[in-house]
Amino acid sequence: MTLHTDVPEERLTDLIGKALANRSFFVGLLIALAVAGAALLSFVWTPYDVARLVISDKQQAPSWAHWFGTDHFGRDILSMIMLGARNSIAVALVAVGIGMGIGVPLGCLAAARGGLLDEALMRLNDLVFAFPALLSAIMITAIFGPGAVNAIIAIGIFNVPVFARVARAGALSIWPREFILAARAAGKGQTAITLEHILPNIATLLMVQGTIQFALGILAEAGLSYIGLGAQPPMPSWGRMLFEAQTRMAVAPWMAIFPGMAIVVTVLGLNLLGDGIADIIDPKARRQR
Repeated sequence: MTLHTDVPEERLTDLIGKALANRSFFVGLLIALAVAGAALLSFVWTPYDVARLVISDKQQAPSWAHWFGTDHFGRDILSMIMLGARNSIAVALVAVGIGMGIGVPLGCLAAARGGLLDEALMRLNDLVFAFPALLSAIMITAIFGPGAVNAIIAIGIFNVPVFARVARAGALSIWPREFILAARAAGKGQTAITLEHILPNIATLLMVQGTIQFALGILAEAGLSYIGLGAQPPMPSWGRMLFEAQTRMAVAPWMAIFPGMAIVVTVLGLNLLGDGIADIIDPKARRQR
């Protein structure tokens, strides 16, 4: 049987053309690639060694030597932002992976089985939703201590019900379709239908949601680091950089401006990317807006 998809293979070239012509997608992709490139580059090179404290250079304004200035320990802010990008991306990426890896199967299972199992899984999702990521992180930290791993777990747990609901809603809209009925008539079970037909047809929906949750994950990581529950020293973090700068705004505003801009630009780029993907996938929604 021919697999039904919303994006036929023969339209792939046309889809790529639409993606490059979409301003939101193009700008968001450029920003995302720039941030990812800075994070990857930090593995092999940064302008300065952030582990080295140069007190004589503390709180220097932006200059040719230090493009983003230095902090109260004389560390180069640009180098710290590059390393902070690595940490933010890693935390958000793994947290989204946890949410998607657990939430999508649960959502698909609820849509396929229905009845009491569906109701039980959705009520469990409601229970998890009642505990925001920040509160979950505080509880986890109280037991295991602060750190990036615990931040990942907290954000990942919060992502599970999000992906479960999205996957369930998408799957429920696919199950009554004719090609699903044909697959069932051919003797395929629920698991085979889900893997071969449901997941391919909700993949783009999950991609859009994943982009959104990735941006929210970066925000959540920054917030957790700001209150001391995220990555711990000596690993730089955008949120902790903002915390350290809050008492020095009058004398060294660049200590807060550049990490804040890194967070804003990254989240904006990811949101534009997600919006662009949604526009390309669903032109009708774009016309309605």
